[in-house]
Amino acid sequence: MPYRAPVSEFRFLLNHVVGFDRVAATEQFADATPDMVDAILTEAGRLCDEVIAPLQRVGDTQPARLENGVVRTPPGFGEAFAAIAEGGWIGMSASTEAGGMGLPLTLTTAVNDMMSGACLAMQLNPLMSQGQIEALEAHASDEMKALYLPKLISGEWCGTMNLTEPQAGSDVGALRTRAEPLDDGTYAVSGQKIYITWGDNDFAENICHLVLARLPDGAPGTKGISLFLVPKFIPDAQGNAGERNAVRVVSLEHKLGLHGSPTAVMEYERAKGWLVGEPHGGMAAMFTMMNNARLGVATQGIGVAEAAFQHALGYAVDRKQGKAGGTGAIVEHADVKRMLATMKAETYAARAIALMCAVAIDLGAGARAALLTPIAKAFGTDTGVEMASVGIQVHGGMGYVEETGAAQFLRDVRVTTIYEGTNGIQAMDLVGRKMKDGGEAAFALIDEICEGAEAAKAQHPALADAVYDAAETLREVTEALVAAPVADRFAGAVPYLRGFARVLGGHAHLAAAMQGDAGRARLAAFYVGTLLPEHSALLAAVGAGESALSVTAGDLAA
Repeated sequence: MPYRAPVSEFRFLLNHVVGFDRVAATEQFADATPDMVDAILTEAGRLCDEVIAPLQRVGDTQPARLENGVVRTPPGFGEAFAAIAEGGWIGMSASTEAGGMGLPLTLTTAVNDMMSGACLAMQLNPLMSQGQIEALEAHASDEMKALYLPKLISGEWCGTMNLTEPQAGSDVGALRTRAEPLDDGTYAVSGQKIYITWGDNDFAENICHLVLARLPDGAPGTKGISLFLVPKFIPDAQGNAGERNAVRVVSLEHKLGLHGSPTAVMEYERAKGWLVGEPHGGMAAMFTMMNNARLGVATQGIGVAEAAFQHALGYAVDRKQGKAGGTGAIVEHADVKRMLATMKAETYAARAIALMCAVAIDLGAGARAALLTPIAKAFGTDTGVEMASVGIQVHGGMGYVEETGAAQFLRDVRVTTIYEGTNGIQAMDLVGRKMKDGGEAAFALIDEICEGAEAAKAQHPALADAVYDAAETLREVTEALVAAPVADRFAGAVPYLRGFARVLGGHAHLAAAMQGDAGRARLAAFYVGTLLPEHSALLAAVGAGESALSVTAGDLAA
């Protein structure tokens, strides 16, 4: 079954569930009228269906490769990127002064979701540039912005993010890459970075690398890190890509999935770089890019969950086996129906949470956005992995056969729970940094869930009562969590995040049921009846605390 961008689903969520009307009512986004939003979603959906989706299998079977120092991308990827760039999709939320559209991040989130479902390997490229654009807008000098932003927004140049090193992993503060000041105000950057998504390609005029490195006077750990922009080709006096810089691709990783997206090992040998932001302020600048990317990665998981669902549904409708139902198709079997309903309900819940996060960012609701970002990233990507796995199960034995394409969704999406901060790190961020306000942002969100449930009681009493009770359980656990020692918080972080997402999902499904559509009400009843109850066990596990992890390394090895 060919992928079809779920344009109508986004229209519904924006109009009835996540409060996009509040974004459109602001002066900044007054141009985001219903007609414009509809046009954006429709045209993006067409691009995904007709141009990007056909590359899904191509990228997997004809992967990116390194030939004599040159990265060769799969057939059709260059043309698809050109179509993305020409449509202005890279700079959707970038400032209009530099050539962007200046649209709400909520719309960019919707488009990234659709592109991810069409072909995740291709979508990764513009996502990297979008993150770099946001980081430069927030932290770069006016001169740097004037030179780089128009090129990145137009797609003439591409952006990357260089954090990880072989010995450091998630411990960014252990990096060894150095930056030596030069007489002309630039820096000589030396070191090696790994896991660099789209570290190079054969269709952009230039590749601009944001690189974390340490100045000679930089303190140990993250406080001594600075951020540098290191282009593949040094811009000349006219701002065009000039002489080759001392940066190269050492190798491309052989990965489980995402074969169409080159993941590079990068080497810098006194490459010329420019400081972005203040000396030793690299982590603050990089977090701007990472936070953008975390919401973007959430949409990757959700987009793949959508694609896996569509693929599984198409197979289930066509596959005849057994005697269930009038058609004889396996979609009539109870367990297959359960799996497909789970895929649909979970994808909807994760998508709603991601859009709630984007709306909070657009409204400048910093505490709300900060709280929702780790939930959106972790739950969105977990949903992608889990639903891709369920999709294989729907296919039965044919799901394990590569020719059906079902397995590719799982291989491609698996890394999303790892990069841009593992989902365990997201959970610890939620219960640690995001609870420094004493849980104020969390309690405000829980209050809204309860208010929504109260408003729904007349129309859907059973569903409303279940969501209300779940929210009150979440409130009680949150109260205990913010009073607990950090070690106990971290021990229960993952089930807490998952339990929070479960309750948010119930809130989103209840809002859908309130719109009077019988199909959405039935899906909400499925979620509330079969998936929401998991919140109870998840939140109960939060209270076990550090003592639940008293098992030792020796115990594990025994």
